[in-house]
Formats: sequence, C-alpha cells, structure tokens
Amino acid sequence: MSLITAQNLAKSFGPDDIFEGISLSIPKGARIAVVGANGVGKTTLLRILIGQDFPNRGSVQQAKELTIGYLPQEATLVSEGTLWEHCLAVFQDILEMQSALDDCMLAMSDPEKGEEAVARYGILEEKFEQRGGYTYEVQIKQTLSGLGYEEGDYHRPITQLSGGQRTRAMLAKLLLESPDVMMLDEPTNHLDIQAVEWLEAFFKDWEGALVVVSHDRYFLDQVADTIWEMTPSLETYRGNYSAYLQQREERYARRLAEYEAQTAFIEKEQEYIRRNIAGQNTNQAKGRQRRLERLLEESRLAPPPNEPRRMHIHLNTRGRSGDLVLRTHNLQVGYHDEGKPLFDCPDLLLQRQECAAIIGPNGAGKTTFLKTILEKIPPYTGKVQMGASLVVGYFAQAHEGLNPEKSLMQEISSIAPNMLPAEVRHYLAKFLFTGDSVFRKVGTLSGGERGRLALAKLSLTDANLLLLDEPTNHLDLPTQEVLESVLSNFPGTILLVSHDRYLIDSLASQIWEVEPQGKSLVVFKGSYTQYKAYQLSIQEREKDALSAKPEKTQQQHKGEKEVINDKKLSKFEMKKKRKRQTEIENLLQDLEAQLGLIASELENPPSQSDAVLALGEQYVDVQEQIESLTTEWDEIERQLGDS
Repeated sequence: MSLITAQNLAKSFGPDDIFEGISLSIPKGARIAVVGANGVGKTTLLRILIGQDFPNRGSVQQAKELTIGYLPQEATLVSEGTLWEHCLAVFQDILEMQSALDDCMLAMSDPEKGEEAVARYGILEEKFEQRGGYTYEVQIKQTLSGLGYEEGDYHRPITQLSGGQRTRAMLAKLLLESPDVMMLDEPTNHLDIQAVEWLEAFFKDWEGALVVVSHDRYFLDQVADTIWEMTPSLETYRGNYSAYLQQREERYARRLAEYEAQTAFIEKEQEYIRRNIAGQNTNQAKGRQRRLERLLEESRLAPPPNEPRRMHIHLNTRGRSGDLVLRTHNLQVGYHDEGKPLFDCPDLLLQRQECAAIIGPNGAGKTTFLKTILEKIPPYTGKVQMGASLVVGYFAQAHEGLNPEKSLMQEISSIAPNMLPAEVRHYLAKFLFTGDSVFRKVGTLSGGERGRLALAKLSLTDANLLLLDEPTNHLDLPTQEVLESVLSNFPGTILLVSHDRYLIDSLASQIWEVEPQGKSLVVFKGSYTQYKAYQLSIQEREKDALSAKPEKTQQQHKGEKEVINDKKLSKFEMKKKRKRQTEIENLLQDLEAQLGLIASELENPPSQSDAVLALGEQYVDVQEQIESLTTEWDEIERQLGDS
C-alpha cells in the first residue's frame, strides 16, 4: 500500500517551467533519496507532496490519517522555551498520563475511592508503559546527544541557539515524533560526521518511510535503497547512491547507442531516397520516404540522451614541490589569548602527492589548524616546517577570499589580470556562469555559486599544495562528482578538512581526527573505510572483553591468580571509555529516578498482592542494574587512572 501517490505533477514559476509529467509513489518503509542539480525543483517537489505548495497541474493523494514530518532546508524555529521543553512537547500525552497516575496514587489513600483508584491505576499504568512512560527521557537524551548537543545545552533557551543548532532541534523533535513519513531537506547540513553516523544508525532501525534530499553521498549510500533523479523529469534507480551512479552510466550508454543506431538508420534511409527518388527505384524510395516521415511525425524515434551541464575545472601545478611537504614538531593549535590550546598534535609528516583528511566535530579547531599551517595564526606552541618549492592554494570554508562588492568578472581579473574580458567570460562559463550572470556582485550569489567561484579562482593559482576547507559545502551532486574526479587526478598534495566522507574515502591516504575530549589529533595511515574498520575492531574487542569478564571472575573465586593487562590505553580507547562513562552516568540517573518512583509506590501499596509482588520484583531488578552499571563505571575509572 502506498502512503503518498502523485500523478502527472507540473510546476512553473511565471514563464519558467520547473518540472512536468512527474508521477510517483511512496510505499511503506520506503528509503528514497531525491537527487539532481541545484534549481531543478527537489525542494518544491517535497513541499507539494506534503501540501505546503501546489502544482500547476496534477494531483497528490495521501493515505488516511497519515502523519508526515518535514524538515525544511532553511529551518526557522521560534520558541520561548528551552531545548528540553521543545523535545518534551512530543510526549505531552505521557505527561498527562503521569499526572493522572499521581492523582490515582493520592486517591488510593481515600477509603471510599481507593478500590476504584487502584483499578484505574492499573489500566493507566499499562498504557503509560506501552507508550514509553519509563523511557521517554532516555529517548530525548539519546537523540540530543546523538545530534551533537552537550548536556549543558539541554536547558538553554531556544533563542540562545545558533541557526544550525535550531535546525538540529527541529530534527530532534521530528525523530522523537516518529511520523509515518519523514521528508528531510538536507538534514546533514549542520551535523558533524559523528552525528551523521548516529542518524544513519537511527534510520537503519526506524520502520517509517523516508524521503530525503541530500548532497551527502556517503549518507545516501547508507540510508537509501531507491534514488529519484530529477532532470527535471523523474527517473527511478534501485539501490543506493553508488548503485545509482553505475546504473546511470549504463542507462546513458544504452540510450546513446540507441540514438546513434537510429541516426545511422535515418542517414542510410535518406541517402537511399536521395539516390533513387528520380531513378528506376523511385517507388521504393517514395515508400521509404513516407515511412520515415511517419516515424518522425509520430515521435517514435528515441530522443538524444540528455547530459546535464557540468562544471569544467582543471587543476594544474606550477612546478614540482619537494618530497617533504609538511612536518610539525611539538605542535599545539590554538589562540594564546584563550589561555589553553585547542588540541595537541603528534609530530606530523605529509609527503608529496599524499592527501591527509582532517576530521572531527564542529568547533574542534580544524579550520584553526589550517590557518596555523598558512601562518595566519601562530602555533600555540611548537613549530610547523613547510617543504621546498611549494605553491599554496587555499579554499576557505566561509569564502572570505571573495569580495561581496566585486562582480564575478572582477574577481577572476584580480587573479588573472592579463586575461581579456572575452577570455574571462569564457572561463567563467566553464564554472556554469553564463550570460549576464558574470556581472552579478558576489554578495548576491548563493552558497553553491560562491563555492564554484572560489574553485574558479583556486584553479588559476597553479598550486601544488591545496588546503581545502569544506570544498563540497553547498555544491550539488554533479559538481561534487566533477570536483572529486579532478582532485583524484591532481598531481600535487592535498590537506583536506571535510565532513564529506565520500570525498574523504576517495582521496585520503591519511586520516587525522581531532578528538576534543582528549584534546589531541589522532593519525591513521590509510583510507576512511580502513579507519572505520579499525575503530569497529576496537569496539568489538572491548565488547568481547566485557562479555568475558564474568567468566574471569569465576576463575578468581576458584583461587586462580588475576592477570591484569598493564598495557596503557590509546587516546582513541580513552575517548571511547570516557564516552561509555557518560552513557553509564545518564543511565544511572534514569534508573535511580525509576527506583524512587517504585519506592514511592511501595510506600502506599495497591490492595492486590500480585501487584505488590510485581513492584517488589521491579525494585530488585532496577537495583541489580544500578549495581552492575556502577561496577562497570568503577572498572573504566580504574583503567583510565592506570593510563
């Protein structure tokens, strides 16, 4: 059964047709990604499907009592409450039941109302538990933590949150609501890698339908099993993003072969007609001419396959750099006026033609690290040694190298003053700026357009060392694909800050992860996929060690000597241990609250003996969970102390 269906949708704004002839269906449990170039109408399509916009032609049908959650790309959240209160609003029915349960508890002490209150309490308590009355606070904490909020943010007013934090707050509430269908427009824009990976894990277990517009190719590989490509018509591909890329190439090659075959057929027929129309075979020639004209009139011939306009970029280098590109010694990154460094670096080494990808949470200091390399910020301590014969090109995340008052022509001329105006216009056309758009001021450009202009300037530097800070931000998928291909073939060296895991996995030979908890930079020699496999293997070993712990305890009871691994924890392992401690602390807080609730009930026990017995068993069970988690916390603390 389909949750949403649409027939022959068309949309235009004034004289401009956005799309037409779109028909689609969203089944239960769907995992659909909508992709396509910027401006093709992806956001408009989502708004039409949820009823926030209307098509010029066509219709949309929704299943009865369907619940839909929508996250707009530019979310505007206005609220006077705190972040916690914003999320708590999802569970208003639970809060009302909790209040009703409290009233029942009070009524139980009244001899006249006690029996009725006990009966009502049992019914309400069952509904309360089924709805998640004992777990809703844990759900909120897990969701906020997963999306990158610190515990100190929970009770901050919404008005004090940044634009990105407000967007995440809207997403958090949407995930807690768990509607039948989620429509998400660029949900990963304000998330770091850790938060995006948490969101991917969430959708793997979630049973509802998902329709997502995203430029995050790695995210689409993890969550999507169907791709809708808007061209601006709608084409469907089965599988994730990587499968879509392969199928798209195959489909294009097949259509091109069909078109070339029919073109050869037409040319052959026209040649026969031309040679024989006035000769002995005139009847056959006229017959072929009529058949050919009929085919053309009835549009039974395949159209030429559409190949979207793509950016054309070439990254040349001005000479070869030395083999040693970058070396650091005792480096600490940060600002002296803040009184402490952001993080410590091991002694780093980057050689020619390598690519090091710097990853880590937002605000960890990745951009500050690049600016330290560029000598725009002095090292907090230590030193940075640059190699010989380097020509450095820098792509800034905020595009601060662009002057908002200059036109596109002026920006390019500032880098290449010897280029003639016609050459500048031809050059800008390679970056999809055509016609009068080359005279627009930089301040009027969208984020994606500024990104393309910054790349246009970067490619004129002929750099052999590229420092790239979020180069794929705001770029549509076709442009990302072009940039990835160009960087893969770049003959120089790359230092890359990015949340784009697809790009990182394609380019990186080293992973440098900034760990804010340990305030250190961890170096891994290998690709991103290898790094994730390494992290997973560590997690599996930790799980195995924990599962083997009871068996070891039994051996110790038999008098066997305890063997303690005195190997010190790595910084990565220490980070994982501290994270687990925080999880345990949150669980203990919730369990202790639950224990207090059960104790209150036992102080005024229900009249039925079975109910009292059940409460007693719950009390013992919660106590055992608290003791087990406390023991685990103490063991982790010991391991951290030994390291």
